[in-house]
Amino acid sequence: MRQFLAACAMLLALAGMVRAQDRGAIEDVIGGQLEAFNQRDVEMAWTYASPMIQGMFGNSANFGMMVQRGYPMVWTNSDVRYLELREIGGRLWQKVMVRDENGGLHILDYQMIETENGWQINGVSILPAPDVGV
Repeated sequence: MRQFLAACAMLLALAGMVRAQDRGAIEDVIGGQLEAFNQRDVEMAWTYASPMIQGMFGNSANFGMMVQRGYPMVWTNSDVRYLELREIGGRLWQKVMVRDENGGLHILDYQMIETENGWQINGVSILPAPDVGV
């Protein structure tokens, strides 16, 4: 029984280490795409999108237009802060807080998938702003 518990504890510790490595890689991918959008390098931003996203939009121009129109806080962003990384239904989701060009704060939820090319962005949802008490 002791050996079983020790083995479980070791597996949990190893899983935590893998998660820390994943966290860094995921933040690098999201940060790289956000920086590419700030530089208006849509071709580079496109490389961070998963094959599913690339299939949906067909090319980087269509993808860039969608981001510019539907996600203006991503198109022009600043003050990026990475919040919680969590697993939901076997997928990793990274919450990110960004500031838009007018100073407004937004919370985004990035669905990440690991591909043969490393971590890629498989979708982004805009989360409702939290209620703030006065």
